Amino acid sequence: MFKKAAVFTDIHLGLKGNSKIHNEDCEEFVDWYIEQAQANGCETGIFCGDWHHNRNSLNLTTMDSTIRSMEKLGKAFEKFYFFDGNHDLYYKDKRDVNSTAFAKHIPGITFIDKIYQEDDVALVPWLVGDEWKKIKNIKTKYLFGHFELPSFYMNAMVQMPDTGELQASHFEHQEYVFSGHFHKRQKQGKVHYLGNAFPHNYADAWDDDRGMMILDRENNKEPQYINWENCPKYRTIGLKRLLEDTDAIIKPKMYLRVTIDVPISFEEATFIKETFVTQYKCRELSLIPQKQMEEITTDVDIQQFESVDQIVSGEIAALDTENFNKKMLLDIYNELWYVLKT
Repeated sequence: MFKKAAVFTDIHLGLKGNSKIHNEDCEEFVDWYIEQAQANGCETGIFCGDWHHNRNSLNLTTMDSTIRSMEKLGKAFEKFYFFDGNHDLYYKDKRDVNSTAFAKHIPGITFIDKIYQEDDVALVPWLVGDEWKKIKNIKTKYLFGHFELPSFYMNAMVQMPDTGELQASHFEHQEYVFSGHFHKRQKQGKVHYLGNAFPHNYADAWDDDRGMMILDRENNKEPQYINWENCPKYRTIGLKRLLEDTDAIIKPKMYLRVTIDVPISFEEATFIKETFVTQYKCRELSLIPQKQMEEITTDVDIQQFESVDQIVSGEIAALDTENFNKKMLLDIYNELWYVLKT
């Protein structure tokens, strides 16, 4: 199937309400990915699912970025293999309606819509129905997919519970399993989660190990990861530390959630936000009051800033799995918060 492949996953075009900035980041990533693949002599490209973010509809500006990026990928490789993740599918239990099948009409792209094997390589799109039972029968050295396996971390804080049918032990015949879906790069045994193409939100804070993987199958080498150094970055940090080491911490394209842990006025807070965004070209700086506001001497109007409730609710809403009941998690959090307050 390939001698040397460049692999990435979970780019999520259309994220953040079809954000123009995010889609531009995606296109910039694709350009960087192609440059790295060519510099490393990769004749084949592989994408492991979740090209789009919205399962229900496609925005025209997002589609414009999609077509432009896919055409580049089709031209850059002898073959570019592409299969769906769960975000690319309209239905949860079947793949017949999706947002990416048109890719098969783009020269150079091979669209994989079912379990596919060639030589000692298997490509597996998001599994539906009882397809997980077929995994044990796949006897290839390498397997690429978009799997939701227990005990792996969805992000730095949330570990996947053991609720699904598919287990890592089902990959009996493989030496290497490469998967999209979970956005944190990680490895357990033979299973490698590649991580998303670049950080997408504060669940990726302080974790910039994102980018692509190169697999030299011809020379039987171990996978090589390359980080996109110019990727957007997310940071959560105290204001005191930020002020002490500003130049070392803040980089262009950065998003920051800053906890107010020193006394400042509203005017000073406004000045900090405006200066940092302008001077350091960071994209966002949210000032967040500490939970125990009575311990802080400050005359900042806390309603001007993001609350703890907003942050927690946002992180729960961003969880990318069907095995957590998001409404139930929010209800539990609200009940606990009420008990703590009373």
